[in-house]
Amino acid sequence: MKYTKLNFMMSVLGIMIYVTDLIVDIWVSVRFFHERQYVFGVLTVSFMLFGTLVVQCFSYSWFKADLKEAGQESHHCFLLLHCLQGGVFTRYWFALKQGYQVAFKYSSKTESFVEKEMNDRVTDVSMLRLLEAYLEGCPQLALQIYVFLEHGQANFTQYAAIMVSCCAVSWSTVDYQVALRKSLPDKNLFNGPCPKLVYLFYKLFTLLSWMLSIVLLLFLNVKIAFLLLLFLWLLGIFWAFKEQTDFCVSTSMEILYRIVVGFILIFTFFNIKGRNTKCPMSCYYIVRVLVTLGILIVFWFYPLFIFNADYFIPVSITIVLSLLLGIIFLLVYYGTLHPNRSEETKLDEIDGKPIQSDCRMKNFLME
Repeated sequence: MKYTKLNFMMSVLGIMIYVTDLIVDIWVSVRFFHERQYVFGVLTVSFMLFGTLVVQCFSYSWFKADLKEAGQESHHCFLLLHCLQGGVFTRYWFALKQGYQVAFKYSSKTESFVEKEMNDRVTDVSMLRLLEAYLEGCPQLALQIYVFLEHGQANFTQYAAIMVSCCAVSWSTVDYQVALRKSLPDKNLFNGPCPKLVYLFYKLFTLLSWMLSIVLLLFLNVKIAFLLLLFLWLLGIFWAFKEQTDFCVSTSMEILYRIVVGFILIFTFFNIKGRNTKCPMSCYYIVRVLVTLGILIVFWFYPLFIFNADYFIPVSITIVLSLLLGIIFLLVYYGTLHPNRSEETKLDEIDGKPIQSDCRMKNFLME
């Protein structure tokens, strides 16, 4: 698949969003500590560290695997860069450096292996950004919404954090889908911008509804909210083990991957094995609707005055409308706009035999 100038500009935009997200998170945490809101400050830093440490682990393991496959020894400088949390920046540097050469200087008859190498670099970055978006961005988004509702007002940094977190999660999700379809031969490309937008709105609206529901549950009872999220996390991990995912080479990294998959499944649904998941997805969103409605019903009948009551009705309406719109966009996307697969792929999906490909993404999260 040809790497174009537009793809290069999208990579540039991606790193700009990544850097902006990082700066805003640091800014918010410093402001929390300055205002003596130490619990929120510690939580913000903890979410950042949790996301970035997991991402650095995967990035370094991929570097080692690639060097081993190429018959080269692992360089200590790569280990040092990842220990200093520079793994994603290193990958962006290699991707942008080679991407500029491919997009602007190479001829239209560029060797296919060069294009493939470039797409593989971009694919690795998109996978790492997707992981970090859900490991760090989603908890961060829930925290900022909670602080906003608790105080009844928000400063500029909190507005910025909410907006940037939404942009980071949205961008990484769509960028991942584009990279997925460019990297796997059995995946057809999106036919124009409409499927991308519908897919984006499906993910964004269902996620927004769930984030607000979690925040309401936190106001109701922190312990109940924690136990619910922990139960959903363990349930996701159990499903990952049941499906026997095989994304990583080493057993330890595969266990970490399944733990991460379980965490991501708290917030949104992904096909973790590349099989037909119509039934699991239906069950997932049916449970999501029931839990959301249950939280709203409890809040309507439970006399709580924890935060400004003026916000409750707008929040409730936003939750219901977002969930409804998200489900509608989901049905539209999978019903009419989902890129059709080849007949060979459909047979492989029924038989449970994925098409062979040397791309790392073939065993990663699908949609």
